[in-house]
Order: sequence, then C-alpha cells, then structure tokens
Amino acid sequence: MEHIPMWLQAGFWGLVAGGALLIGAMVGYRFAVPARLVAAVMAFGSGVLISALSFELMDEAFKTGGFQATALGFLGGAFVYTLANWWLAHGGARHRKRSGCQPTEDEHGGSGRAIAVGALLDGIPESIVIGLSMLGGGKVSMVAVSAIFLSNVPEGLSSAAGMKKAGRSATYIFGIWGAIAFASGLSALAGFTLFEGVSPGTVAATTAVAAGAILAMLADTMIPEAFAEAHDFAGLITVAGFLAAFALSKMGG
Repeated sequence: MEHIPMWLQAGFWGLVAGGALLIGAMVGYRFAVPARLVAAVMAFGSGVLISALSFELMDEAFKTGGFQATALGFLGGAFVYTLANWWLAHGGARHRKRSGCQPTEDEHGGSGRAIAVGALLDGIPESIVIGLSMLGGGKVSMVAVSAIFLSNVPEGLSSAAGMKKAGRSATYIFGIWGAIAFASGLSALAGFTLFEGVSPGTVAATTAVAAGAILAMLADTMIPEAFAEAHDFAGLITVAGFLAAFALSKMGG
C-alpha cells in the first residue's frame, strides 16, 4: 500500500476495523449465537483493547508528550465519555451491547436513537486512534486495528441481536451499523489529516484522550455486559485477550 496516499490508508484501516461491527451485526441478526459465546468474545476483546491502550496508546503518548499532557488527556477523555454515556443511559442506551435487554420504542421512546448514538460514541475514539497511529512513522498500528476489529465483532453481534428482539427492522439495524462502520473510516481519516503537522504534545494529548475514553467505555459497557453472561470465566478470558495483544505488540516491535 506504499503508493496509496496516507490519508486514504488511514480511512481504509478505519473502515476495516469498523466493518467488524457490520459483520457482527449480520451474524447476530441471522443466527442465534449463544449469549455466553458472545460474552466470551467480548471479554477477550476487552482484554485486547486494554493491552493495546496500555502498550500502544498510553506508552506512545507518554514518550511523545510527557506525563502531564498524557495524564490530562487520559482523564479528560474518560470524563467526557462517562458524562456522555450517563446521558445516553438515561435515554435508553444503558444495555446497548446486550443481546436480550434492549428496550423497545414503546417501553422507552427514543431508545433506538440513543442506542445508535451510543454505538457511535463507543466507536469514534477507537477509530481516531488508528489515524493517529500513522502520524510520524507512516505505518498503521496493526495491534490497534486488530484490537478494535476483535472488540467490534461481538459488539455488533450482541447489539444487533438485541435490536431484533426489541422489534427493530432489518433496515434500521443494518442502516445503523453500516453508517457507524462508514463513520469509523471517516474518524480514522480525520485522526490522520487533522493532526498531521501539529505539535507532538497535542498528538500525545489527543491519543491519551482517546485512550481514556476507550478504557471508560470498557469499564462502563463491555466488561459488565461480558460478565453478566460469562461471569465464571470472564476474568480469565479477559486476561487471555490482554496477553494475546501484548505478545502481538512485542512481536511487532
């Protein structure tokens, strides 16, 4: 891909990672996947993301911008995500990643919109990270792409199954996930183009903001949903995901 413009490569990798949402949604809509299997994959994906944000995002942000910019960005990202997630939870999107507990529009008016916005909120920080990873070195972080892809499959699968049970149409379900996959590509593209040429401190702070938002998302939504179904083994599976991404990071380095 060396002859393809960097901004286009960033958008492509964002689309690849976001496309996992659509793949998961198709599987969740067409097949009755056991909830415990979905939870296990979600736990594994959570471990992968925790490892990626630890060894790829935070470490790189610290090396580039120092502790102060990294810490402020990290806390800021977590604060903004938590506030937005709290607001969306009160709008009916609390269990947007769960396959069996999503409210219908009759039960909670506007919940479909809140679930869609919540899914977009979950995906944007991850996708921006892909674009940011290409700054300087010009090579995408395959650990980040793999981590995001792996976490997106069970998210799309579980949420689509929940939307179907709540009575939402196939047009609505696939329209939502297709739009979010496309938005993931645009976010990755923006992460590269908007921050190309800016100061290392700004890039570091932005990377840390994304890392804080991702960790808050994991703690608020993915890990609780995984534990709800696979509580006997959720911790062990999460650790396995962490170790897999850690090994991939070290082999890639």
